[in-house]
Amino acid sequence: MVLQQQTDVRLRGKATPGCKVEVTGSWDGAKAVSEVANDSLWCVTVSTPKAGGPYEIVISDGDGVPAVIGDVLIGEVWFCAGQSNMEMPMRGFDRQPLRGTNDIIARSRESTKIRVFTPDSKKGQWVRSSAKTPQRDVAGEWWSNTPDNVANTSAVAYLFGKYLNEVLDVPVGLIVSTLGGSRIEPWMSREAMDKFARYGYEHLDEGVKDNPWNDPCLLFNAKVAPFTDFPVKGFLWYQGESNRHNADDYDSLMASMVCDWRARWGGGEEMPFYFVEIAPFRYEGNDGTSAARLREAQANALKKIPNSGIASTLDAGNYNFIHPVDKFTPAERLAWMALTDTYGLTGFGSHSPQYESMEIKDGKIYINVKNAPNGLCPMWTSLSGFEIAGDDRRFYPAFAEIEERSCRLAVSSDMVKEPVAVRYCYRNVPEMSVYNVAGLPLLPFRTDDWD
Repeated sequence: MVLQQQTDVRLRGKATPGCKVEVTGSWDGAKAVSEVANDSLWCVTVSTPKAGGPYEIVISDGDGVPAVIGDVLIGEVWFCAGQSNMEMPMRGFDRQPLRGTNDIIARSRESTKIRVFTPDSKKGQWVRSSAKTPQRDVAGEWWSNTPDNVANTSAVAYLFGKYLNEVLDVPVGLIVSTLGGSRIEPWMSREAMDKFARYGYEHLDEGVKDNPWNDPCLLFNAKVAPFTDFPVKGFLWYQGESNRHNADDYDSLMASMVCDWRARWGGGEEMPFYFVEIAPFRYEGNDGTSAARLREAQANALKKIPNSGIASTLDAGNYNFIHPVDKFTPAERLAWMALTDTYGLTGFGSHSPQYESMEIKDGKIYINVKNAPNGLCPMWTSLSGFEIAGDDRRFYPAFAEIEERSCRLAVSSDMVKEPVAVRYCYRNVPEMSVYNVAGLPLLPFRTDDWD
């Protein structure tokens, strides 16, 4: 296992009521003692040092042979959650491969200090868990860095952790809690859902149904609540495809979820939350906008969630595959944000350019963006993906160019003499073209609020 460095960690277990349990970490030899309660539960708090290990934790109740937990590492721990694109393992899904991961699996060494805890797994058996009330315990196990284990580990989470392990030179622990096809509502607690009255709780009183994965709170109860006593550095989130049809609520739902998670872990806004933009996919058609609306909500969530960041995948998807074959791109972009914003590294870019404001002048709309300190570039292609409209609200393909001095985007069309609104990449499968010089894509945007 991996414990978060330089913090207080609660360790819990069961023993005979009335006896005293003594817990000793080999990193400092300090003893933590707890008297076992009538419900057979005990809990102690241990303080962790700087990153290192492996260590041992010895647990004794004074009767019999002490229990020894070996291979305990101290480092950086991240909680990784979401639906199938976070769940997708390094080996890929059946008939759905990933590009470039087989080489990583083959080169995996057990000595590499990356460990992954996978809920719902125990001795090779998988159970899809949900619960009508918050749970204290969860089935699962810590996996070492063997090829067999790496092959079955979340690709996005693992590649993120591998990047951090190599750059920071510390052990990395990843708690990966996922369920393919799940909406955001099941990952939220009842308290976080209270402000959204139209999502009912009837099922919580009736019990868990056969297919409860999209009912509010049931995945939080089973797959999030058990970990809130276990300190983590921050959160990774890759979800949204299943919420395309209530995209108007998504930014508020996600903000409520993040606020609630941070409160339960006790870290507040200091705990970073990095998430992945949903990738291009045809859904109801390439020119449909259900995915565009969800991406818009994801971008809006940045304003509502302090200490957050989004990893764009506009250039990393394929409209024929809802599970993109490229998991390196989102993982690396998540890692770049963590390295700059959480760990304080400098010298490289980490955030995508984002729409900031517009000005209408002489038949053109000028777009100002942030997160492009050295300007924008069309990188390997002419500018495309822009549309412009006048008061009639009819959008036409637009010509776009980058002003040499200001690096603003100037957008126009001969079909629209008096433009009032512009859109960029507002499609399920957009033609994206604009990057900053760090190679990070401009996030999709629209300046109108027309349905």
